[in-house]
Amino acid sequence: MSGERLIYLPLGGAGEIGMNAYVYGYGKPGKERLMLVDVGVAFPDMDSSPGVDLILPDLSWLVENLDRLDGIVITHAHEDHIGALGHLWPLLKKPVYARKFTASIGRLKFEEAGLPLDAIHTLEARPAAVEIGPFTVQFLPMPHSIPESSGLIIDSPAGRILHTGDFKRDPSPIVGEGWDDAMLEAVAAETPVKAMMCDSTNVFSLNPGRSEASLAEPLTELIRGASGMVVATTFASNVARLKTLAEAARAADRSICVLGRAMKRMVSVAEETRVLTGFPRVVSPEEALEIPRRNLMLLVTGSQGERRAASAALSRGKYLGFEMKQGDTFLFSSKTIPGNECGVYKLMNAYSEMGVNVVDDNNGKYHVSGHANRPDLEHIHRIFLPDMLVPMHGEHRHLREHVRIAHEAGIAGIVATNGMMVDLTGDVPKVVQHIEAGRVYLDGTAQIGSMDGVVRDRIRLALNGLVMVTIILDEQNEPLGEAWVELMGLPAIGLGERPLTETLEAELTEFLERASGKIISDDDKLDEALKRIVRQVAMEEIGKKPEVRVVISRLTAE
Repeated sequence: MSGERLIYLPLGGAGEIGMNAYVYGYGKPGKERLMLVDVGVAFPDMDSSPGVDLILPDLSWLVENLDRLDGIVITHAHEDHIGALGHLWPLLKKPVYARKFTASIGRLKFEEAGLPLDAIHTLEARPAAVEIGPFTVQFLPMPHSIPESSGLIIDSPAGRILHTGDFKRDPSPIVGEGWDDAMLEAVAAETPVKAMMCDSTNVFSLNPGRSEASLAEPLTELIRGASGMVVATTFASNVARLKTLAEAARAADRSICVLGRAMKRMVSVAEETRVLTGFPRVVSPEEALEIPRRNLMLLVTGSQGERRAASAALSRGKYLGFEMKQGDTFLFSSKTIPGNECGVYKLMNAYSEMGVNVVDDNNGKYHVSGHANRPDLEHIHRIFLPDMLVPMHGEHRHLREHVRIAHEAGIAGIVATNGMMVDLTGDVPKVVQHIEAGRVYLDGTAQIGSMDGVVRDRIRLALNGLVMVTIILDEQNEPLGEAWVELMGLPAIGLGERPLTETLEAELTEFLERASGKIISDDDKLDEALKRIVRQVAMEEIGKKPEVRVVISRLTAE
């Protein structure tokens, strides 16, 4: 073991919530055999990534060291852990290991992308294990807000790692395995845990987490007391919540109709893999339209205000024949993810204007988190008593607070954000290398680097508007006609109520008539001069300096 080391390298998910991708390695420095845990996505916003479809981790370092990568493990089927697998697996082409439900979701993604389904291997929970290079890996069942979420027991020649994945302390999660202190204590008694990589999402939540089972009564009471049609939205992947809502609807003598492709797919896969049983009968949209409104509940996608989801479609009018009416109830059985507030509030206001009663999570009455709160984090620390703790799945403030709590308990800890390679071999973790860990944007079907300038140009165009200038010059470099100007994203009228295009065209044409031959004959100098004039005039006329594109067409003698 002399000269070999155990390393941890987050490429996503550390210093942010989302886009999880963690690398573990063991071997001589620079020659470690590697394993990747999770390949997730983050979601774009109009401020920093307009028009982008998804944000993926930049795996360039891993691709450069591809001969050292032995496999990929997926802890669960949330998009921030599995969402990039279909997009980035072609760069890696290594075997993927997951539990049954997660593997089924992964194969659906591979099928859509035309990738080989046999690259994804199903592994049962412990004691089943798989050898991935120098690591022996077992799935440790941990309750979360999706079926079969698992932590990882990772045994290496340098000691045992516990990678918690996303988890909550819930003995009655409705769907999937519950929290089991006895089982976890048995695991802790097997082998000391050298390092724990731990979920940090709710480290600032000071009260113990609540069980999914606690929602059944208030949801049933709410739905039973509603007068018109009830529509409920939650995360499509929260199969336990869907079952809780459906059972509450059934108890209130309401039929259930599911709208939204993602939600239908999750329920279908959960039933096929037998992690979901006893789900109330679902009626088709056609059947639902024949049912009295007071006896119907719709389960719909779009809890985060997504523009294309069923909840947004209903807020704009009719959707598949359904229409919200005054006195109906719309329930958000979910928490609004920071950054999505505008979209969610837009939905709420649209429904309010229709006379619909909008109900949100009501300070936890109709929603519980899928992540461990601070007392629950402290509880798992006490169970495993790791030599060191490296927080993950959190912004920098979450990681720093988690380390502070570990230090108070006498556990060594370190804040390691994306790109920081940590040596876990000694008594305390230490950063030994910094790797470039950026982002890749999925823009339509193209993958572009976050530093490529594409999105930066898009933001500049959105902020400043665009002026297109076209001029035509003959063989003697004389202008043929006037300069032609087109505007995009700019006011049409400038000072004095004169059209901005006319003002710009007049100024540009005047310049061309008096410009020296040295400028007219040089495309670069002419381009620069025309842009300068456009920006100066625009600033005077409308108070903005727009982006400018110049097209110079020169006629040549045949």
